[in-house]
Amino acid sequence: MDGDFRTEFVREPGALKQHPALVLNADYRPLSYYPLSLWAWQDAIKAAWLDRVDIVAEYDEVVRSPSTEIRIPSVVVLKDYVKPQKRVAFTRFNLFLRDGFHCQYCGSKGDLTFDHVVPRAAGGVTSWENVVAACAPCNLRKGSKSLRRAGMSLRKPPRRPQAEELRNTGRKFPPNHLHESWIDFLYWDTELDA
Repeated sequence: MDGDFRTEFVREPGALKQHPALVLNADYRPLSYYPLSLWAWQDAIKAAWLDRVDIVAEYDEVVRSPSTEIRIPSVVVLKDYVKPQKRVAFTRFNLFLRDGFHCQYCGSKGDLTFDHVVPRAAGGVTSWENVVAACAPCNLRKGSKSLRRAGMSLRKPPRRPQAEELRNTGRKFPPNHLHESWIDFLYWDTELDA
């Protein structure tokens, strides 16, 4: 066996991991913006082969089997519409997303945790209406005191977000890598500059 072939054969699968496919719902909107709805290239090819998606855009790279050569999909569209969830799960990630990844006391972006506005020690519950994103220094400073006693105030009051609101907020936080074939599908419904 030729040494070059073996080297390419061993290295190529790892390189192909770098080719995710953007997954769009049947209405051509991403299933989610943040985190962005992406599939590994293998899952995109399998879904296309099973006729569950249409391929809208492709990478230049191909994968081969003994009888077939397929360009790697970069954008796929589901053939069946997936109804977006109406209920927003109360998770740390969604809480940070609701608060724009900013401390709700000082506005900083780093070292985020969460804080109970009405402390649990004072009967506060863990809910959308009582928990906010907070940086570690502000959380430590407030401790189990009330806002008034700690001399602190909130930038905005906590509330339960709507699913559509979180999706729109997620669009403001694009991932580190956006393939050029994705751009039109991610921002096709944004308002154009006059």
